[in-house]
Amino acid sequence: MSKFIINGPSNLSGEIKVNGAKNNALKVLAASLLSKNEITINNIPQIEDVNRMRELLEDLGACVKKREDNLLITSENINKTEIDELLARKLRTSILLVGPLLARFGQAKFPHPGGCVIGKRPIDIFLKGFESLGADIKETKNHYAITAKGGLKGAKIVFPHVSVTATESLMMTATLAKGITTLCNAAMEPEIPAIADYLNRQGAKIIGAGTPCITIEGVEKIGAGSYNVIPDRIEAGTFAIMGVLTNSEIKIADCEPEHLEVLFEKLRQMGAQLEIGDTYVKTKKHNGLHAVDIRTHEYPGFPTDLQAPFTLLLTQAQGMSLVHETVFEGRLFYTDVLNTMGANIIMCDPHRIVLHGPTKLYGKKLISPDLRAGITMALAGLIAEGETVIDNIYQIERGYEKIDERLRSLGAKIERVE
Repeated sequence: MSKFIINGPSNLSGEIKVNGAKNNALKVLAASLLSKNEITINNIPQIEDVNRMRELLEDLGACVKKREDNLLITSENINKTEIDELLARKLRTSILLVGPLLARFGQAKFPHPGGCVIGKRPIDIFLKGFESLGADIKETKNHYAITAKGGLKGAKIVFPHVSVTATESLMMTATLAKGITTLCNAAMEPEIPAIADYLNRQGAKIIGAGTPCITIEGVEKIGAGSYNVIPDRIEAGTFAIMGVLTNSEIKIADCEPEHLEVLFEKLRQMGAQLEIGDTYVKTKKHNGLHAVDIRTHEYPGFPTDLQAPFTLLLTQAQGMSLVHETVFEGRLFYTDVLNTMGANIIMCDPHRIVLHGPTKLYGKKLISPDLRAGITMALAGLIAEGETVIDNIYQIERGYEKIDERLRSLGAKIERVE
């Protein structure tokens, strides 16, 4: 099993470019099923989650061709509507394929999705949405079978809580439904208007994406064209935190800083020195960090996907901090690992922790439990004294392309060992 070996502490400098967003690329890959025409997806990140989605599409009969950082996908010859169980269990966002299959072919069969161990993440919100659009759902021991023999019909869908993936899924599904669909209490993450803009260019009629209320007027069919995956705001935020954490002068290029305004505000409150341009962020030397409190929230609030790296940063700040995770269950358990490295973190309950800093960290042998906790362990290795070994790095490589090579280009002492 592959592992990272990191020797710290590291002094970093230079420029690191942000790749295409995982959470945008996976959605446009699913959207390719809505049309039989060929789509070209540019700036696609070379990460494991994208590889798994590609395998799922190919298993359904799509033709997928890779050219450097581009993918060309033709879904004209889809030959089945059942999502492969073994592949689906490796990727939770496999559920995004269900809506496009249902909308275009009137049926879909799928197992309970897998891929991520954070919390329960039930799929009821998806199933109720499909039912609202007129679909019939039958559940067996291991699968769900969904049919819409008379076609999908527009409806008003009120989400009981904000869900990014459900918003994207039902927005795509309603694109080919008859009549008008309204999504209320919709998520507003930047990836949502990005995919809506692409669908509209291909003939869809979507209004309000990026706001809490989205209206979709169904059309008979849509085309396909070229799509540029937007920069990964979570990757950009991770690198900004890394620059402050290591007190290094780093330029994070090819990003969209306006997607991370709450993060930058919190960094400034801590004492970080930042230079922010239209498409870049520079971290500069600071004179020490002060403790702050954070509370995760759906966009435009503090991103839950940056909570773990930011918590690591708080271990190096002077004073007491409170971290309140409001989006997912079970997303604070990694803090036990930071404590073994020397952090002083107390878990109040499954959603809140209190930190006292600063604390010196020491290298340990670790196992990455999930994507965001895994990259946090890698960042911890950059400031820890001695050697840090991280196993199960597949979890990190689900979302960060060639992260060891990119960190080495900044001066990090990190090696990937097979």
